[in-house]
Amino acid sequence: MQYLLALYLDESAWGTMTPEQQQQGAAAYAAYTEALTKAGVYKGGNRLQPSASATTLRTTSGKMQVLDGPFADTKEQLAGYYLIEVANLDAAMAWAGRCPAAQHGIVEVRAIWAM
Repeated sequence: MQYLLALYLDESAWGTMTPEQQQQGAAAYAAYTEALTKAGVYKGGNRLQPSASATTLRTTSGKMQVLDGPFADTKEQLAGYYLIEVANLDAAMAWAGRCPAAQHGIVEVRAIWAM
């Protein structure tokens, strides 16, 4: 079964880190991606541009609205994702717990609804 691991982080924190801390953070995600790949469960993933670059669409009273920026004003922003394929939710949760984002943000685990 496929699961999306949605990573929510405080995107402003990156700018407050030293170059060494940024390098360590990038290395942690690279190692995590490599572990997923070696285990044969990695299906895809990407880091997202800052939420300020988002465009939000919604329909209100039959009219399409286009809003610059994210819809929700939250402490954490959707920063990236991993798509994995594992046997069950327990396995997905185990991988989510190993994700660096779990140490300084939120990892939301959601099953993919096969279409």
